[in-house]
Amino acid sequence: MRLWVTRPLPDAVLDAARSLCEVEVRAETAPLTDKELRRALTDFDIVLPTLGDAFSADVFADVTEPRCKLLANFGVGYNHIDATAARNAGIAVTNTPGAVTDATADIGMMLILMSARRAAEGERLVRTNDWPGWHPTQMLGLHVTGKRVGIVGMGRIGQAIARRCHLGFGMQVSYYNRSEKDVGFDAQRVPDLRALAASVDVLVVAVPGGTETRHLIDAEVLDAMQSHAHLINIARGDVVNEAALIKALEAGAIGGAGLDVYEHEPVVPDALRRLNNVTLLPHLGTAALEVREAMGLMAVENIAAFLDGTALPNAV
Repeated sequence: MRLWVTRPLPDAVLDAARSLCEVEVRAETAPLTDKELRRALTDFDIVLPTLGDAFSADVFADVTEPRCKLLANFGVGYNHIDATAARNAGIAVTNTPGAVTDATADIGMMLILMSARRAAEGERLVRTNDWPGWHPTQMLGLHVTGKRVGIVGMGRIGQAIARRCHLGFGMQVSYYNRSEKDVGFDAQRVPDLRALAASVDVLVVAVPGGTETRHLIDAEVLDAMQSHAHLINIARGDVVNEAALIKALEAGAIGGAGLDVYEHEPVVPDALRRLNNVTLLPHLGTAALEVREAMGLMAVENIAAFLDGTALPNAV
């Protein structure tokens, strides 16, 4: 069996994969090209893709008899793969939930604090030698302890962020989700997204990406937010209407934003980069060696199950 790993991965992951089958590792770090996407389906039995490797319906339609029978995605998000089209082509899809939960929630908490306390803006002042020294009314931000946080999407990551906010900072938790969740402490479900946005000091986006959630955070949601409130996105970039967010930030309609993902990643609009009231991170959500190893080893577990003919642990 031939496995194609579409990006360089930690050695521990590659060693585990090589113990199962013949492995080819692509050296490039950019997403697969159109030609490579089709080669993936014709030249390999299994592919281990990741974010940006756009296996769309068109790609599957172009390869009528694919050799590939498994896309073992590296990452919990798989909106870059048309899973329905894959299944129709006889290709299974798996992902790596659980392994990313705490690391992504940590980044969410970091962005809450950085945005609310203007950390990125302050760091730039120091680096550019523009800091005039401390005074009592300098760089006044939002004190998050005891404030209300709204979580959009109460899955594993949303719940992990809620726990950090409530147990670590005494924040009151409200959330928008299709169903009620028991998180072990008082958390209020708000069935209307705009009502949630209007009621919180920090709004955290933690929903999966995909067509159902594209531009979920639109101009109407941003307009509903209080002028001091902060938006945090650790989900997928296109969940937020980036143009509407830029407009809100430029107008001072919201207090600020903290972003780890972008609508047209890795392109970040100049308008965003010019703003002081937004914290910008380069998709650091799971960027820790032990986390990336855990993600890769989970993908390898899915591959092992496929090779054994047993149920896939993380089928999507």
